[in-house]
Amino acid sequence: MARALPRKKTDAPEAKADAPASVPAQEIEALGGDPDFMTSLARGLVVLRAFSQQRPNQSISQLSLRTGIPRAAVRRVLHTLTRLGYVGHDAERRTFALRAKILTLGFAYLHSSPLAALAQPVLDGVSEKLHESSSIAVLEKDEVVYVARSKTSRRIMSVDLAVGSRLPAYCTSLGRVLLSGLTSTGLQAYLARIEPERHTQHTLVSREKLRVAIEAVQRDGYAVVDQELEIGLRSIAVPVRDPNGNIVAAMNAGTQAYRITVAELQRTYFPVLREAAEDLCVPASRGNS
Repeated sequence: MARALPRKKTDAPEAKADAPASVPAQEIEALGGDPDFMTSLARGLVVLRAFSQQRPNQSISQLSLRTGIPRAAVRRVLHTLTRLGYVGHDAERRTFALRAKILTLGFAYLHSSPLAALAQPVLDGVSEKLHESSSIAVLEKDEVVYVARSKTSRRIMSVDLAVGSRLPAYCTSLGRVLLSGLTSTGLQAYLARIEPERHTQHTLVSREKLRVAIEAVQRDGYAVVDQELEIGLRSIAVPVRDPNGNIVAAMNAGTQAYRITVAELQRTYFPVLREAAEDLCVPASRGNS
């Protein structure tokens, strides 16, 4: 699935995108002691995730750099994925790109997830009321992953977000809502392992300030992020809960900062989102599966 944000000088959420991305390879290596763990499968999934909206065509060397996986292993992964029809190969340019067959993997989740199935009409209603794009996302490790989205004609970000897009949790309204559902131990562990990046001059990068902001979500029932991810972007998010009260997803709406003040978000957008989240009945057993 595509990562959402391009590299920019001041406000891009994916800075240092061309530097070696060794974390996936390190995670795979850390799990190598498990006799049932399939390293080759894990490497294949990491390579697939390295393709993005900004980098749809990549060479073996580029993918090796981005994933931290040795070139020889990347070559074998790409050979296998090409033979299976998930990846295409441009022999002249020596680059690879995802093919349409890869959508079957994502659609399998969308068709089997009650959250994704139930969310779309609810989001469409939110967007119709607010005349803004709205989204639902879940937490995957340290990122939010969009599982449903209703878009309007008004574009508020530098790139187009879609189902499957991923963003950092710490500097998004969706992320802070989802992080507010962690246990104290879980939140402490999250803050200890992340390296907050200053995407704009407004981005909170202090772990203590982030902790305070996330705890405020628990108190207020919503999160507002004001131009921390990208200049000009202001958003508000609320939790989506299962019947047991657990946060299984987050729902948000975004707007252009020059059009809507934070106070207006709280006064006008919050009630609409809260009502929609309450109407979205997510089964307890599979809400974020």
